[in-house]
Amino acid sequence: LEGLFRLTEFLFAVEITEVTGAKKPSVWHPDVRFFEVCEKGAPIAHFYIDPYVRNGEKRGGAWMSEFRNRCDRRGEKPLAYLALNAPKPDAKGASLLPFREVETLFHEFGHALQCMLTRIGEEGAAGISLIEWDAVEVASQFMENWCLDDRTGIHVPEELKAKVRAARNFRAATACRRQLAFAETDMRLHEKEVPDPNAVKNRVFAHFGLDILPNDLFLNAFSHIFAGGYSAGYYGYKWSEVMSADCYGAFEEVGIANDAAIQSVGRAYRETILALGGSESAFDVFVRFRKRKPSSAALLRQQGLSR
Repeated sequence: LEGLFRLTEFLFAVEITEVTGAKKPSVWHPDVRFFEVCEKGAPIAHFYIDPYVRNGEKRGGAWMSEFRNRCDRRGEKPLAYLALNAPKPDAKGASLLPFREVETLFHEFGHALQCMLTRIGEEGAAGISLIEWDAVEVASQFMENWCLDDRTGIHVPEELKAKVRAARNFRAATACRRQLAFAETDMRLHEKEVPDPNAVKNRVFAHFGLDILPNDLFLNAFSHIFAGGYSAGYYGYKWSEVMSADCYGAFEEVGIANDAAIQSVGRAYRETILALGGSESAFDVFVRFRKRKPSSAALLRQQGLSR
């Protein structure tokens, strides 16, 4: 957590401080921690972290939600919380996570940052509110790119970084084709009534070069597009990847090792992607930041699918 906070302070010009003692508000469990986010010494947001697994009390995985959105009319600052399922600290006080769970922590904190660093004072459009469904994962996926950055205070040898990237990109082309096929199937099934959904799915899968298994019951289990809120919207997963990778590409273009340039781009990212919430179209907000329309080039490069 300390490394994540250090990186956040560096990129977005804020200070994150834990609130303890008499100033700490009441919490629902002794493990819960409470933090204050300040800008130039003035509080702008707060957040809780409920870090450890509690069998029978918490569902699995990790998630972020808003207790309260920013509302200038009522003088209310953003209040968010993150729930994790990290193992309880060992005898030395360490709670170690697999790398994928570190990525998840950064991901969920990206959601929290969009809630807390908003500049919009109307609660209905502040933070994550009103952001289009196909862009709601941009800020979260963007933060995943920074897990291995030395600015967290943890130096990861280049050889190990290369291994992590290689593992992440293993069969990236197949994974990409699979997600595109899912998105295309979703669209074809929802554009008009079809007499044979499986035939539609088979045509799409064949187009993307995916194997079609006999007696395939894929659609029976594709709950995202029938019961998960992604009807005609599954493409948003890949579109968010494109935009988040392109946002990180802005930092790559100025040189990841160039502290001054990275901070400058970080401020621009904060004042657009993180600050404007649903007050404008997510596409227009992206164009404000990148000064152009989104491109898939950064995603393909980061996944080792282009030079």
